[in-house]
Amino acid sequence: MSEHSKIAQHLIATAPSKLGRRDVLRGLAGTLLLSVTPVGLAATSASVVAVRVWPANAYTRVTIESSAPLTFKQFSLKDPDRLVVDLEGIDLNNELQSLAGKVGDNDPYIKLLRAARNKPGVVRLVLDLKAAVKPQIFTLDPIAEYKHRLVIDLYPAVQTDELLAFLNDNSQLKMDVVPPAVPAEKTASQASNVKPAEAKASDPNKKPTENKPTETVDRSKLKVDRLITVVLDPGHGGEDPGAVGPGGNHEKAVVLQIAKRLRDLLQSEPNFRVVMTRDADFFVPLGVRVRKARAVQADLFVSIHADAFVRPDANGSSVFALSEGGASSTAARWLAQTQNDADLIGGVKVKGGEDLRKTLLDLTTTATINDSLKLGKAMLGELGSINRLHKPNVEQASFAVLKAPDIPSILVETAFISNPDEERKLIDDDYQQKMAQALFKGIKRYFAKNPPLARTRIAQNP
Repeated sequence: MSEHSKIAQHLIATAPSKLGRRDVLRGLAGTLLLSVTPVGLAATSASVVAVRVWPANAYTRVTIESSAPLTFKQFSLKDPDRLVVDLEGIDLNNELQSLAGKVGDNDPYIKLLRAARNKPGVVRLVLDLKAAVKPQIFTLDPIAEYKHRLVIDLYPAVQTDELLAFLNDNSQLKMDVVPPAVPAEKTASQASNVKPAEAKASDPNKKPTENKPTETVDRSKLKVDRLITVVLDPGHGGEDPGAVGPGGNHEKAVVLQIAKRLRDLLQSEPNFRVVMTRDADFFVPLGVRVRKARAVQADLFVSIHADAFVRPDANGSSVFALSEGGASSTAARWLAQTQNDADLIGGVKVKGGEDLRKTLLDLTTTATINDSLKLGKAMLGELGSINRLHKPNVEQASFAVLKAPDIPSILVETAFISNPDEERKLIDDDYQQKMAQALFKGIKRYFAKNPPLARTRIAQNP
């Protein structure tokens, strides 16, 4: 019999009553707990379960995922530039030690990352930097498959991306009135036969020829007198993989490749300029995606995704527009909710996000939604030539990323990545090119019938 058992037996036997024996047992339990618990060790301590590094020109993100919330302290050092982060309440383990190997030579901001035990219960991270940065460090609650996360975002102190610099300098973003634009009234035959220099020298009083009926004109060939700005928005990115196919392929990677192919097609046309909300594997908050589109005074906003559903046999392509009221179907409502959760999954240090969404929704005009529906219909007409349509009509729901108040905006679900057959198609180069071609034709078809005109930009107050 152990010494603890002998003591317990003696105390219980000599207790004067049932009440006394109960008190003895309670006290004994506490004594035994103290005897097996090391002094200074908390009853529940955090353990780091995963570490990730997401390098990009826009910013580099370091994520520390743990079983319990982490507390931290930070400070910066100069000559050379270093960021020091002390993680409290944890011990150094293999995951933390693996951080050093996750930083590549091509990382724009981190030269070296070291993790070491600073003192009992404190792990110190030292980030040797390639340039001065503006760090943002914050924690995130568990969401989806992620546990507690501590996020270290390293933004450049001097922003080289002109658009991001503009957004950072104009947190209260306001838009001026756009100068009037000339509508695309010239026919395709005039566009193909008249060179720019000849067009300037032509007689402005000359009446157009009437030997060709209007309906015979090939309106797929677009001719306008100003640049058309199209913002392409590859969904998800970085910490937010989007849907994951049965073969392990991530939605964020597939849609980025399709968006790049579409960008190349659009830029091959003389009258298009393209802005992408992300051109690499990093996370962009939903509100920033909208603000980027408004900052460049976009004529169109196209968000590209690859759908997922609980049933693996779900298949086909879909197009969605914003709804001022309820969703057009239960599936559309469910999809909008999953997409709107991107900020929680990707992780963003933003306060008042719901106020922003409400403000943008209140500002959304019926005319803009009608234009979005026209664009969606043109897209469906092209997507149906390469894939089954999941729904024959443009669906509507309250997608946060479509809430630019004055930009026709659609969300395209290219296919169901949760379907094994469609997943194989989505990672195929030929199919990706066909999908990009279909989206390209849909955009041109829309502008052929809806030439870009001047619009008054209203103030945005994020």
